[in-house]
Amino acid sequence: MTDAPSTITANFDPLIIAGLKQIGIEKPNDVQNRVWPEVLNGKDVLLIAQTGSGKTAAYAAPAFQHLLASKASREPGAPRVLILAPTRELVTQIAGVCRQIGRRLAFRTRLLCGGLPKDAQIDALAEGVDIAVATPGRLIDLLMSGACRLDATTLLVIDEVDQMLDEDFLTAMDEIIPHLPDQRQAMLCSATLPPAGRALANRLLYKPVTLEFASQTVTPRRIKQRAMFVEAEEKLATLTQICTETKGRQIVFLRTKASVDQTGKHLRKAGLSIAVLHGDLAQGARQKAVDSLREGRARSCLQPMSPRAGSILMMSHWSSITIFPKKLRPTYIVSVVPLAPEREGLPLPSAHGTSAFC
Repeated sequence: MTDAPSTITANFDPLIIAGLKQIGIEKPNDVQNRVWPEVLNGKDVLLIAQTGSGKTAAYAAPAFQHLLASKASREPGAPRVLILAPTRELVTQIAGVCRQIGRRLAFRTRLLCGGLPKDAQIDALAEGVDIAVATPGRLIDLLMSGACRLDATTLLVIDEVDQMLDEDFLTAMDEIIPHLPDQRQAMLCSATLPPAGRALANRLLYKPVTLEFASQTVTPRRIKQRAMFVEAEEKLATLTQICTETKGRQIVFLRTKASVDQTGKHLRKAGLSIAVLHGDLAQGARQKAVDSLREGRARSCLQPMSPRAGSILMMSHWSSITIFPKKLRPTYIVSVVPLAPEREGLPLPSAHGTSAFC
């Protein structure tokens, strides 16, 4: 980690510094060291950095300082800080980090996402919210019902932008943006920045400071890759062998939810401890799977090919499986393994690094 200049630390309230220490941040890493002063100075920021690089603390800590500096009071249904992310797991993780950093402060962080009772979220909004961590779909539902409004939002953060650039998300942003005030600060975070992400940044950011920490196309140096060529009928046996022999926790990406369920049944029959995660599971089942990984009761996690679940940061290995049509034999399995699994917040393999779906 890079030593933090005292001026950066001095710009945070002591209670925020205590919250950062609570999550193990004694000094900022390179990302935080460069992001914090820009956000604290009121700049819009476009951050391009790997997942697991400390981005959450990079925007969460300044968000609390932003609230402390604000003269506005909490209003029912009107969050002053809005953080958007693509999935339930990710917003749950972000909200958890915010609550830890701000636990000594009198600010309310609330989770707004599908899979949880909407009525409880409406009640929480009515009581007043300072930081809303939301998925776009649920936020739009609450905006349309009148339970939430964004005219008091003075800081907007969108995390994992490159995972939300499909047509549905861009349409959702078209619905959300008109609810935001013109005078606001904004920050966009992304591992890569394809053209659609650049266009969104141009819409939302005003003279942004662009901070880039990783190549958009090069696999991180802590990642190594290996290809195993096997016939299609040998795929499950080979995967079983990989899961059995690989040390540490691992995540296996497959193409569909059905293949996740089928492969999970096969691996359990082979005696492996497996957790399964996908969008068809109830939130309680998803949380149970994440807890089983965190507590060590499950060592392998299977999910559709989408590097967005909060469980990923607990992993030391990733495996991806590719099945080609029969005419393009042979089939192969790609195993992606971080070289330094002991480091907290490992990067995800990029699409360029794996090219692997099942």
